[in-house]
Amino acid sequence: MSRTQCYEWFKRFEKGRMSVGEEPRPGRPSTSTDDDHVERVRAVIRGNRRLTVREVANEILACLRDAVRRKRPELWVNQTWVLHHDNAPAHASLLIRGYLAKHQTPVVPHPPYSPDLAPADFFLFPKLKTTLKGRRSQTIEEIQENATIELRAISSNAFQEAFKKCKKRWERCIASRGNYFEGDSA
Repeated sequence: MSRTQCYEWFKRFEKGRMSVGEEPRPGRPSTSTDDDHVERVRAVIRGNRRLTVREVANEILACLRDAVRRKRPELWVNQTWVLHHDNAPAHASLLIRGYLAKHQTPVVPHPPYSPDLAPADFFLFPKLKTTLKGRRSQTIEEIQENATIELRAISSNAFQEAFKKCKKRWERCIASRGNYFEGDSA
């Protein structure tokens, strides 16, 4: 124990503290390490041990293609759709890039020094954070329910504006040849 910590404990006992155990703290109690949660996590890990990265990538790509086919059939028929994701290590790994190339999935490269170009980063997540800030949830299901309610409350006009901003940001990124720039104003 450090000298500073010894002084801190001395002060606490001098002020009347009688126990060396932890005192109750404000906020939501931790529920992530009880026996039930530990067993559920173990079951998921054991159940998915045989899945390879390639199988997971196949599943994700199948979902992506299905979404394009359902939501934007004209892009699917013309084969003019492209995948855009950021430079997160999971997206930029050789395995993923090789897999996408092998399956001829068109990918828009994300410039390394650019502002957030994905609408989720500059529109959706900040909007959710603003509306959900300060709310306390007791369960994961409650968090999911609150997030779903807030997502459904966002108007289609707000989404359209976000995609217009995205287009402007991409145009600025192209005009700057992928170099760094700041702000949304043109």
